[in-house]
Amino acid sequence: MSDSAATAAPVPDKNLVARFLGVIVSPRETFETVAAHPSWLLMAIVVIVLTALPTLWFQSTEIGRQATLDESVRQMQAFGMNVSDQVYEAMRKGIMEPSPMRTAWSLVAMAAMPFLVWAVMAGLAMGIFGVLMGGSGTFKKAFAAVVHSGVIGVIGVLVITPLNYARESLTSATNLAVLLPFLPDGSFLARLLGMMDLFRLWGLFVLAIGLGMAFKKKTSAVATVVFGIFAVFAIGFAAFMAARS
Repeated sequence: MSDSAATAAPVPDKNLVARFLGVIVSPRETFETVAAHPSWLLMAIVVIVLTALPTLWFQSTEIGRQATLDESVRQMQAFGMNVSDQVYEAMRKGIMEPSPMRTAWSLVAMAAMPFLVWAVMAGLAMGIFGVLMGGSGTFKKAFAAVVHSGVIGVIGVLVITPLNYARESLTSATNLAVLLPFLPDGSFLARLLGMMDLFRLWGLFVLAIGLGMAFKKKTSAVATVVFGIFAVFAIGFAAFMAARS
């Protein structure tokens, strides 16, 4: 067989389980398959369900609800808001004693929001790697790559949720800030390192591989853009939050 014939040989498809495991252990080969066969619906369902189930379990426990309440108060105070007794009681009742309507809205959000986020990310990828950098990918390929990269987020949720339960907290146990506990709480460096979660960084790298395959670009070039955008956002957000503190 000639080199040209080998190059033109069709890429065989993988089943759902092989794709899921492949994103973790062999992302380049798996995303080559995703680019050639950009189906995404079944993987989207799996990612949403496996992300939602641990979250719903955590929120169904007394520890999970109290951790959510504490984190909500902390976030409001970080933005400079005063949490009065009346506000706290309203928050406590809404979180600790959720109404059926609140629970229903939470379920709708868990099911719908990922699609919106994935669509925005795929659209940005089309604009950057397709239009600005002249890549040959399509929106469908970009969307499929983004959805499949969500497998890393699933692994993160499955690992972090039981840790949060044991720690009775929603603050991530896998971010770089935990390595420097002496940093002042709310400082710029503490907030910046707090955004450097190991699973988030892993997910961004896998996403770069996927988008590189989708648009036929080198992973190094795509990763530079992806991590550059993340760095700008992380630095800006950390600076804003530190200033508010």
